[in-house]
Amino acid sequence: MQRNFLIIAAIFLFLEVYIYQAIRTLTDNSWMKAGYCILSLAIYGFFAYEVSHFQRSDRSTMRAQIMISLFLVFILPKIFIVLFLLIDDIFRTGGYLVGLTRPAENFFPERRKFLSIMGLGLGGVLSALFIDGITFGKYRHTVRKVKVKIKNLPKSFKGYKIIQISDVHSGSFSDPSKLEHAIELMNEQDADLVLFTGDMVNNVSDEFKPFIPLFSKIKAKDGKFAVLGNHDYGDYVSWESPNAKKINLDALIDYEKQAGFDMLMNEHRAIDRNGEKLYILGVENWGLKPFPQFGKIDKALEGIPQNAAKILMSHDPTHFDYVVKKHPADISLTLSGHTHGMQFGLDLKNIKWSPVQYRYPKWADLYESEGKMLYVNRGFGVLGYPGRVGVLPEITLFELS
Repeated sequence: MQRNFLIIAAIFLFLEVYIYQAIRTLTDNSWMKAGYCILSLAIYGFFAYEVSHFQRSDRSTMRAQIMISLFLVFILPKIFIVLFLLIDDIFRTGGYLVGLTRPAENFFPERRKFLSIMGLGLGGVLSALFIDGITFGKYRHTVRKVKVKIKNLPKSFKGYKIIQISDVHSGSFSDPSKLEHAIELMNEQDADLVLFTGDMVNNVSDEFKPFIPLFSKIKAKDGKFAVLGNHDYGDYVSWESPNAKKINLDALIDYEKQAGFDMLMNEHRAIDRNGEKLYILGVENWGLKPFPQFGKIDKALEGIPQNAAKILMSHDPTHFDYVVKKHPADISLTLSGHTHGMQFGLDLKNIKWSPVQYRYPKWADLYESEGKMLYVNRGFGVLGYPGRVGVLPEITLFELS
């Protein structure tokens, strides 16, 4: 433990030496240099305090949010600043070692100043983006409209509108009223059905309690259905007993019921229009280990005709590739979440990239495989980093055909 601490401290010291050199290149003002040193020490001290007191079993995620925010806003951008100066030093030193230049010939103060400005500027932009993501980004909910063709869809359901939201993570928000605009945006879509695909909380059911009145305002002609996500089971905190953990899960299901959601746990519901039916299946969480694998499609399918139009709610998109698309049941569309798009990336019309794609190849939007479709929602809320940069919180509006 002590050895790891010394290694981390040495890395931070290395970063700060380079950053200080960049600042000294740009200014001779001793007050600015001293102010930077004092501010850095204060932030590192606070960061070290939070890290040393962090316990993975903490029911509140506030400490984790503080640590991640400090790292992304204050420490990560410094790495990019150092890269500019370090690359210059490597080339200059390499040229000297192979005898191409002498040190005096290979040192250009103006180039050093330019690289310092570029590094500090880009680092500042990156910090500003992460700050904006915390302050505003997580509230920039957007509606994505998707038309999907459902096999054997009855005529009565042509043009049927379904809203999907996922990964609310209510414990990451301190003020429910700041999500009022998102609920209003959902209601403006005049949906027939609302489906929630898991992770209503971070750790414990009480996180959602203050949000019950707000989520009760969500309107849908044919109701609101929900499934559980990996965070909803309370697996990431310590419990006095298995029964206490069960009581927590039962409370969450009850709270969601109070908000108007019908929880589907390896079961289905039939939506009836003019005697014709659309079946909504909901399974418990199924993910690759170490995530729980409670989802049972066969149980959810009991009593459904083989050729009926079916939509499946399953929190983790890996369930689609490993189970759903190979299952003999003709499930046209699976709705998932879980990835959040990592809350960071490029999410443009023709360019989509996020670090999460290296863990989850199907991380956002609509995918088709073996004649079946999967849609992965980018998430409604946040987890860990309490913001969003590039990948905005999503409300998905499906129109069936």
